[in-house]
Amino acid sequence: MNKLSNLKNIALLQGVIIIYTISSVMSKQASAHGEQLFLFLFFFGLEFVLLGIYAVLWQQMIKRFELSVAYANRSMAVVWSMVWAVVFFHNTITIKNMIGVLLIVIGTMIINIQDTKEKIDD
Repeated sequence: MNKLSNLKNIALLQGVIIIYTISSVMSKQASAHGEQLFLFLFFFGLEFVLLGIYAVLWQQMIKRFELSVAYANRSMAVVWSMVWAVVFFHNTITIKNMIGVLLIVIGTMIINIQDTKEKIDD
């Protein structure tokens, strides 16, 4: 497997994780509209649909990656969740948040680089 193909697969995996984290945004929106039945059902339904799409796509991702690599990348959900918290809910990011996310990103990169090297060597 060449390096470009592996990077494409990692990008696809991140896309699947983004879908998963957006479903959490829909969950928060549903809870915020608990008094308005139509909006609650809309956001809850959207969350349900996104989780269904995520489940199907996740199955495809674990076919392409070793399970340990796929789950290590899933930790990037913390990063995407923080992005959505800022973008959609205007939360603030603390230094501790940034340090924690940096550690997650570095760890994920180390695992992905190692996996890429192993696949190139094969």
